[in-house]
Amino acid sequence: MLTVIDVWNRECVKIEVDHSLTGSRVARVLEQLRQVGRCPSVIQVDNGPEFISKALDAWAHQCGVKLEFIRPGKPIENAYIESFNGRLREECLNQHAFRSLQEARERIEVWRIDYNSVRPHSALGQMAPDQFRVLHHNENSEITNLRLVHSAG
Repeated sequence: MLTVIDVWNRECVKIEVDHSLTGSRVARVLEQLRQVGRCPSVIQVDNGPEFISKALDAWAHQCGVKLEFIRPGKPIENAYIESFNGRLREECLNQHAFRSLQEARERIEVWRIDYNSVRPHSALGQMAPDQFRVLHHNENSEITNLRLVHSAG
């Protein structure tokens, strides 16, 4: 799974689910987000092979996006997304036995939508990420920093 989080409003922008994800696939997902206006100036990533790939580097260079790598072996530098992935695992992945990749995608997407639109966050004044983004849209309408992580689902 590739999880993409907007640090500003704690929104889970995307969860890409598949058996494996290459750097080309990560670049394709980010390009899809860019096409709908969700491209940040900085993306923080770990040092996994999909993030240090030539494909992702070329995409970032072409789009003027800075890839900010955490130090190897220091997941605490990407603590918010690590915490998010723990919540995803506990509340969704551990609760279901997926019979197919399609079922996993569908259930995870339902969970992501709930996370963004229903669940209040203390860091956002007890608002859900979608509510916070709408309320503060005029103040900060662009994503400035995304966090990505590829975790074994």
